[in-house]
Amino acid sequence: MTADGVSANSPVNQGRFATTAADRIRILERYKRIALVGLSSNPFRPSHFAAIYLLSHGYDVAPVNPREKEVLGRRAYASLRDVPSPIEIVDIFRERSAVPAIVEEAIAVGAKVIWMQLGVIHEEAAGRAIQAGLEVVMDRCVKIEHARFFGGLSTIGLNTGVISAHKRNHLL
Repeated sequence: MTADGVSANSPVNQGRFATTAADRIRILERYKRIALVGLSSNPFRPSHFAAIYLLSHGYDVAPVNPREKEVLGRRAYASLRDVPSPIEIVDIFRERSAVPAIVEEAIAVGAKVIWMQLGVIHEEAAGRAIQAGLEVVMDRCVKIEHARFFGGLSTIGLNTGVISAHKRNHLL
């Protein structure tokens, strides 16, 4: 494992699909519309927690899950093609076998970035996305990366202001 929790032999760190911290920071600063594929209404699922975090940090999150009607007060869509607003980042919380079809849909709707969550690695689909002009981030969590770069880490994953690396200005 590397210092940031990604396996040392992950494609994130080796090979043609590696991304730098600067790449991920640029993506997170530039793009604000995220289609979260596989977003669940179950508050114990990682996708749900990530969506809460992203919404609290100003991202426009579109739930994409054919089994959901609404998630976090937002209408859920059966597919990327059903999302009415332009999609910039397609954040994939699905099993590896679902990735190629999702990438093809992302290309069709004009997405800019394919972001595969921790443990989701599909080099062929990543190659297809890059060939079509999309950027690809693999085996990384959008929420974790945002928190690392923009100060959103705390005990529950949201910046509560209770735990801080900043020195207090007054004595308790």
